[in-house]
Amino acid sequence: MIRVDTDVLTRNNVTVGGRPDGQPMVFAHGFGCDQNMWRFVAPAFQDRYRTVLFDFVGAGGSDLSAYDPQRYGSLDGYATDVIDIVRALNLHNVVFVGHSVAAMIGVLAATREPDRFGALVLVAPSPRYIDDSGYVGGFSEPDIEDLLVSMESNYLGWSSSMAPVIIGNADRPELGAELTASFCRTDPEIQKRFARATFLSDNRADLARVKLPSLVLQCSDDLIAPDSVGEYVHAQVAGSTLVKLRATGHCPNLSAPAETVAAIAAFLNTSPGPGV
Repeated sequence: MIRVDTDVLTRNNVTVGGRPDGQPMVFAHGFGCDQNMWRFVAPAFQDRYRTVLFDFVGAGGSDLSAYDPQRYGSLDGYATDVIDIVRALNLHNVVFVGHSVAAMIGVLAATREPDRFGALVLVAPSPRYIDDSGYVGGFSEPDIEDLLVSMESNYLGWSSSMAPVIIGNADRPELGAELTASFCRTDPEIQKRFARATFLSDNRADLARVKLPSLVLQCSDDLIAPDSVGEYVHAQVAGSTLVKLRATGHCPNLSAPAETVAAIAAFLNTSPGPGV
């Protein structure tokens, strides 16, 4: 009998659904969010997959007392969360679906324990947000420094101004309001540290280590991860599939869930890796 580490499941507020005998599909949320951001996407896969949703430590219903500034000072600490969950549930051949920064967290987790993972779905990924020689990440170094300083001085004000920019879809203000509320539900000090780990990260070298079937979902008019970034990820991940969504903004799991579901389902039905 396999022993389940309930401490990990409680710590990360893990929710398991779908078919108990189905291939596992793990959904990971981005910065300032929680597993609720997948509520329009994950149910579409529950008839065929065993779905696993969770909150990174410091987000949603996770155990805030488990937050360790040293562990979570880089994305590696969040990748350890993913590995802990996969081990606790004894999952193999995992389809990992990561949004925004969680896409790179999934890359890190899968390259550390490749035997546990079967495919990666990278939704609006970015391996580096700051422009570099020969690389367009979308932000200059002063842009990011200003962003972090603004967040440090007035987190709630930053949340209310930035969330609509991140979500895009100015004609649907309710989406920006939801993301703002999500940002404001989280501990500001933890989110400031997560922001620093996110926006100062550089995981470009990790992309070449990915050996799994991978889907890159690139949104239209994404100010956080522009087209150049999605194309870069696609070029660096051997054999990956790039799909340009009609969805605008950075959060297609909220703004265009049907299109997001369709793209993921099409990839899983044709990819040789997951074996669906």
